[in-house]
Amino acid sequence: MKQKILRPILAMTGALAMIIAAPAQAWEPKKPVEFIIMAGTGGGADQIARLLQGLIEKKGLSPRPFIPINKPGGSGAEALRYLQDKAGDDHVVMMTLNSFYTTPIIQPDLGVDPTGFTPIGLMAMDTFLLWVHTDRDDITDLDSYVKAVKSTGKSWKVGGTGSGQEDSVLTAMMEAEFGYNVTYIPFPGGGTVAKNLIGKQIDSTVNNPSEQMAFYQAGSSKPLVQFTGERMAAFPDVPTAKELGIGIEYYMQRSVNGPPGMSAGAAKFYRNLFQELFDSKEWQDFCTSDGLTCDTMIAGSDLGEFHATQYVAHEKLIEQVGASAITGE
Repeated sequence: MKQKILRPILAMTGALAMIIAAPAQAWEPKKPVEFIIMAGTGGGADQIARLLQGLIEKKGLSPRPFIPINKPGGSGAEALRYLQDKAGDDHVVMMTLNSFYTTPIIQPDLGVDPTGFTPIGLMAMDTFLLWVHTDRDDITDLDSYVKAVKSTGKSWKVGGTGSGQEDSVLTAMMEAEFGYNVTYIPFPGGGTVAKNLIGKQIDSTVNNPSEQMAFYQAGSSKPLVQFTGERMAAFPDVPTAKELGIGIEYYMQRSVNGPPGMSAGAAKFYRNLFQELFDSKEWQDFCTSDGLTCDTMIAGSDLGEFHATQYVAHEKLIEQVGASAITGE
């Protein structure tokens, strides 16, 4: 009788032990993931996010799709506030620009602290070049560009993404360096900026390479200088500002971040996913062809420290050139 009673008890005990010993299921998305882009369509952030979204689908890296959503309003303020309000949501991530820092600094009433978001991975450091239309035969290098701008004065129109964002920061740095003043025209995205240069609605731009590449390859625009430490492989014949004795070197971070309070399991899933994308041949080839620096992916807490450092650096930069010079107010 004892054996008859003990057998089912022992069997239940063994089954319970197996359940307890079984590892917890790793977190995966249970619904589509919102992939927020804090800029308009056609720009560098948009191109990168949609390339990554396509690779995620192609490689089957997620059981649920990533849905790109552009939120360019208020120089990225719309996207930042949206991510802030999604605190604790494991199904939203965002591709960022340097407006990740500049917009909260310039718009303190936004109530957003970017260092409080969940850092996932730094995919690249994007670069800037100074571009003019190829029809400008009078402009062949940086010296002739500065001469043309000074002779034109405020009528010279420089196009860029947003107001108080990276393009306007770099434009203000150039104004301070060369002692001229231009009229800065903000657009919702770098793709629109590029089209307006080709359409001659603006005179110059500091587009990222990916935003201007198609027009450059078609012979419609020409780069005069690159604001990098060394010449990029994609532009071997274009001098750096440093080579010309100009102390301007500026980069755009392209990182993926989640909202505040994202669960540890979700953050790990996204870190692993974007690391696989970073290591892929497709991504590395894109970095080379479009002039991005993609040496090592900085992730997690290391990226959090990177953001904190960059936030302070941009506070100092904005103080140096003046917020009004960046926003045009």
